[in-house]
Amino acid sequence: MSLLSTLSDTPSSFTFSQQRRHHQSRINRFFPNPLLSVKATTTTKPLAQATAIRHSYDLKEGQKRHFHRLPSGLKMEVIEQEPPAHVKGTWKDAPPVVLVHGSFHASWCWAEYWMPFFSSSGLHCYAISLLGQGESDVPRGAVAGTLETHASDIADFIKQEISAPPVLIGHSFGGLIIQSYLSTTINASFGTTYPRLAGAVLVCSVPPSGNSGLVWRYLLTKPIAAIKVTLSLAAKAFANSLSLCRETFFSSEMEDHLVLRYQELMKGSSKTPLFDLRKLNASLPVPSIKKGLVEILVLGANNDFIVDMEGLYETAKFYDVEPVCVEGVAHDMMLDSAWEKGAQIILEWIRNLPANHNS
Repeated sequence: MSLLSTLSDTPSSFTFSQQRRHHQSRINRFFPNPLLSVKATTTTKPLAQATAIRHSYDLKEGQKRHFHRLPSGLKMEVIEQEPPAHVKGTWKDAPPVVLVHGSFHASWCWAEYWMPFFSSSGLHCYAISLLGQGESDVPRGAVAGTLETHASDIADFIKQEISAPPVLIGHSFGGLIIQSYLSTTINASFGTTYPRLAGAVLVCSVPPSGNSGLVWRYLLTKPIAAIKVTLSLAAKAFANSLSLCRETFFSSEMEDHLVLRYQELMKGSSKTPLFDLRKLNASLPVPSIKKGLVEILVLGANNDFIVDMEGLYETAKFYDVEPVCVEGVAHDMMLDSAWEKGAQIILEWIRNLPANHNS
């Protein structure tokens, strides 16, 4: 019996929920659900500074790397880029920009294009590598942390190193971490307050309910795509297949040598999984926040192979904003061949934040 026959062997009168229950046990026999079946295989390790890919990414002109020490003693990699001298000061009260990557990425993914672009426009940029990713330290245990601990690490960095409320930009699972940050910042009842933000940008973000809805929509409507996503991400097949890496993260016209370059960087970027996906799924959705308490831009890509349009609209509806879908780009919008499309939209959005209206 094949996966396709398993999916088709369902009474036509079943509702979506009934179909989901009917398939669940049978689907996992063929391909594991990335949220429900994949377990971290990393063994428990002692606290130690990560050196596996030390300085594997060569910084561009005007960029510098340092390490932020967290209260735990662990250090996070930070790539920083200030506006060039001839631009510095031309944008009065320009907010700092802090960028947060998703799975299989690190701070380098922002340093390629978006940091030089934003800094040349007058924005002081910081890209962090979450624990266990890039050149950041690897914590004890099988995973790098939880949604809450990653958000707390970002808050500590902002509190200690950023002098003004920043714009926080997150991609994919980095966007979900930012959503957790927003919930903690806005909901004082949590007993924890994070530094205030000038705004938040969710780029091709995992929606507030997580990616289980994405997985099931693919399984029930696009089974071939579901197989590819599962193999590419859960089984990390993207690391050994140029075509699958391109289809998962980039547009079809992306040049081979660029896909290969980013594929190699992604291979070494995640030394331990960001989360325990079972526990993450149980903790979702993230708590909601009241409209207007913080400016939020929800940005998606029409060629996104991972986050579908329904996922984009779910996130926008959750925050009561209109989503912006960028044509001609894929999931890795900040690295794709038309990377400037999303960057320009974000720049104009930042320029139009309330604090900048009189600048």
